[in-house]
Amino acid sequence: MSKVVQYLQTPTFRKNLIAAVIAIVCLFLFVYIGLKIYTKHDESIAVPKVKGLHISAAIQALEDAGLEYQIDSVYQMDAKPGMVIEQDPEQGFHVKSGRTIYLTIITQVAPEVAFPNIKDKTLIEATAILKNHNLRIGDTSYVADIARDIVLDAQFAGQSIRNGRMIPKGSRIDLVLGNGLGANEVEIPNLVGLPLNEAKFALSGAGLGLGTVTYDPSVTDTATAVISVQSPGIEKGLTSLGAKIDVTLSLTAPTATTGAPTGGTTTPKPQANQTQVTPPAAKPPVQSKPVAPAKSNTTNTPAAKPTTTNPAAGQKKEKENKGNSLGF
Repeated sequence: MSKVVQYLQTPTFRKNLIAAVIAIVCLFLFVYIGLKIYTKHDESIAVPKVKGLHISAAIQALEDAGLEYQIDSVYQMDAKPGMVIEQDPEQGFHVKSGRTIYLTIITQVAPEVAFPNIKDKTLIEATAILKNHNLRIGDTSYVADIARDIVLDAQFAGQSIRNGRMIPKGSRIDLVLGNGLGANEVEIPNLVGLPLNEAKFALSGAGLGLGTVTYDPSVTDTATAVISVQSPGIEKGLTSLGAKIDVTLSLTAPTATTGAPTGGTTTPKPQANQTQVTPPAAKPPVQSKPVAPAKSNTTNTPAAKPTTTNPAAGQKKEKENKGNSLGF
């Protein structure tokens, strides 16, 4: 023990102790200064706002601020591709230079999804199915079909699309729907000159409906009004089953309807002319009958037998009487 105490009192120990303290202090100072340099103490950079920018503009802003970045992408149907929707840390947060900023952007290439089966579905059902598959409804068109608002065809990029085909999410799908009127056509009835109740009955019998009813300003009593104009008119010929006919009512029917009866009376006129022509054609037979017997009787009476003179004379008298009645 005495040797240890003696050694502590020697100059060698004091030198070693001083050297160790100096080494420890130097090591501490080295670590302290090195850490300040490494961690860039008292240096900070405010994170710029890159949320809402396109990814190219966001990268340029981060590089100008001396910051790193890491990008992740997600898909949103209604968002612009390539737009930054999230950033971490947020805007204004102070970080060291070279700090990594995490960005979330909308993917520029939409993922694909299998096209669902929506044919023969109602418009409401088809809308829900497309929405669940991140697809949107584009234009809708109607064709003649007995089923109303039923999907008859689905088109993508102007062409019919089959079930299961892979298409990008967010694509617009055009739908072809039935109008409920059917493909059958019926003849348009003539409603001009009919009162409204009779016109409704005629349209119902033809499988058509009554559209807009317009009254002429001169109409004071609707019960006595008749249809003067219909649209479409009978000149169109045929229309789809279930179509509606617009009508206009006035006090009297137009002149076009009164011309129809006169046109109908022209057909009996040829019959009247025929009856007038027929009597002259019938007169020659009547005239030829008395003339021929008269000539034969006058020429043949002398050659007749004596026993038959009385009957011949009677016949002659009857024929003369007939001739007199005819004006001869």
